[in-house]
Amino acid sequence: MNKVKSMASVQKNRQIRYGITEPISLVGPTELDVTKTKTLEKYLQDAGLYESNEEAVRREEVLGRLDEIVKTWIKKISRDKGLSDETVEQANAKIFTFGSYRLKVHGPGADIDTLCVGPRYATRGNGFFGELHRMLSELPEVTELHSVPDAYVPLMGFKLNGVSIDLLYAKLPLWIIPEDLDLSQDSILQNADEQTVRSLNGCRVTDKIFRLVPNIQSFRTTLRCIRFWAKKRGVYSNVSGFLGGINWALLVARICQLYPNALPNMLVSRFFRVYTQWRWPNPILLCSIDEDEGSSLGLQVWDPRRNPKDLLHKMPIITPAYPCMNSSYNVSASTLRIMTGEFQRGRDVCAAMEAEQWDTLFEPFGFFEAYKNYLQINISASNVEDLKKWRGWVESRFRQLTLVIERHTYDMLQCHPHPHGFQDDSRPLQCSLFMGLQRKEGVEAGGGEPFDIRRTIEEFKQTVYGYMLWVHGMEVSVSHVMRRSIPSFVFPGGVRPLRNSKGTRDSKRSSEQRVSSTVSSSSTITSCESKGGKKRKLGGDETLTDQLRNSKRVAVSVHVENGEDGSPNSSAGSICSAPMKVGESHHVEKIDIPQASLSQESEEVEDNFGFRNQVVKKIPSKDAFSKGAVEVEELEDVPMQRPVVTPKASVQLRKPIIKLNFTSLSMTNAKNLKAC
Repeated sequence: MNKVKSMASVQKNRQIRYGITEPISLVGPTELDVTKTKTLEKYLQDAGLYESNEEAVRREEVLGRLDEIVKTWIKKISRDKGLSDETVEQANAKIFTFGSYRLKVHGPGADIDTLCVGPRYATRGNGFFGELHRMLSELPEVTELHSVPDAYVPLMGFKLNGVSIDLLYAKLPLWIIPEDLDLSQDSILQNADEQTVRSLNGCRVTDKIFRLVPNIQSFRTTLRCIRFWAKKRGVYSNVSGFLGGINWALLVARICQLYPNALPNMLVSRFFRVYTQWRWPNPILLCSIDEDEGSSLGLQVWDPRRNPKDLLHKMPIITPAYPCMNSSYNVSASTLRIMTGEFQRGRDVCAAMEAEQWDTLFEPFGFFEAYKNYLQINISASNVEDLKKWRGWVESRFRQLTLVIERHTYDMLQCHPHPHGFQDDSRPLQCSLFMGLQRKEGVEAGGGEPFDIRRTIEEFKQTVYGYMLWVHGMEVSVSHVMRRSIPSFVFPGGVRPLRNSKGTRDSKRSSEQRVSSTVSSSSTITSCESKGGKKRKLGGDETLTDQLRNSKRVAVSVHVENGEDGSPNSSAGSICSAPMKVGESHHVEKIDIPQASLSQESEEVEDNFGFRNQVVKKIPSKDAFSKGAVEVEELEDVPMQRPVVTPKASVQLRKPIIKLNFTSLSMTNAKNLKAC
């Protein structure tokens, strides 16, 4: 019976075109694909990614209770407004779900993204964040209630009978909200304020995805797999500059369109194959951006031909519902590089994988084994409530630190922000964020000019301290720590794992993808300020093939993708300052980035502090976006070459404040330290 249904689905998909281009392949599954898909589904179940029936029922009950609460709230609002008895009787507010819960890819304990739609007289300020917040605070079943009215999408967060809820609000220009309200119609946005449009976007995008994928069940299983993989590999976090739930959903949906008859195991493999070769910043589009669609509403859509800011987006993933927006504007050059490296790793693992070897794909990424140098951002407050607010604010600004470091160092210093924070049980009023640092691969080092990020750190701190709700006791500090000095509370159970001297983040299976960098050992660690100096001449247009040919001759290896390193490994780069004791961290002062000899496990990052001219990339023609002309032309393996790096002119800079020198740990001793 299932085979007959599968054949019928294949025939149907051969007749229907999904997406903006023709499919890459209409081939259906083989018996081996069916077996692999069953194995994958069992693996995901054994990993605990599916909630129990009891929890599913409890979530339904919680949503029913929330619907009762908002209906009671809106009737009280209508009475307080002095509306007629008939209007009070008909007053209504309605709850919608979106996100992972609506897509049915959520796991145990996941929160529920919800939207409350209310009438025109129920305002967001006094009504939603005022009266409804007060009502919720008085309910015994509501805990951990907090409001974020100044967020890009304002919301309230709380737990209702133990279930986490994120509640958004949309005020429609209607006196009465019907029970059969359809949010998919563009007319629903007529005369809506900007915050309402953003709040409605989640539900509208989710519903549009369901209409644009050929097989919803295959889409859900594949998305559940990719979400699990992204979390294991540390690339699931929109706030840190990676991708969030909706971003991964759109990427998976596009693969489903390109392979409409494929089963989940096939789709996972094609996912990595396609996005390894995708030419960013070409956008991901599930449907064409129709200029006439919703034109009477006058809302701005993503269009780099008209909006200069859209040209700066590194990895545009466009939402399919009007108004079409870039859902991944948080992505930076560093996080894009990291995700591209992970796509390549996923492709290689899938290519070499046997039927029951999914463990390798989901191997956790050893963040604190991958680098030798980190920035540690400590966040503290006077009480638990202040810490919760302060931490949320600092985390929301964390990606800005990545952006300014990239900009001020001409992308020579590459950053890897950890997607989550860490709490030290011995310090309940403090938590920490971490960022891995390394020099850009493929750039020869020269000279002794230190790498200066002092002003960058100060800029970040000034931005953070601009928090409107800042109170005394809210503090943030930034320090440089070596891998050996990473605090133990970041490790599971508070126990630091034993490190392999040949520590790598991937198995030997992917060793041929790593590229070695032979470097010199001439540099010293200085504690003085640089008083000038020319910027080094950048070189190295060696092809990936040449590097692979020579990779056996070197000791330092870093995964390289299209001329720059992909995902890092534990032998890539080091940052040193004054000699430090184990477990000790230091404020960011001076880090030189020299190159290391074959006997050293370090790399150099060195550049001046300042800005460079930005190059605007050529954007496809007008019809390319409106008619969906951007497509995948071929997916064959092609040789990848490094871009030619041209020398930069000398730049006269202001006197620096903090400098960071990258050098080998083996060279760090007293005779390396000298005063200017």
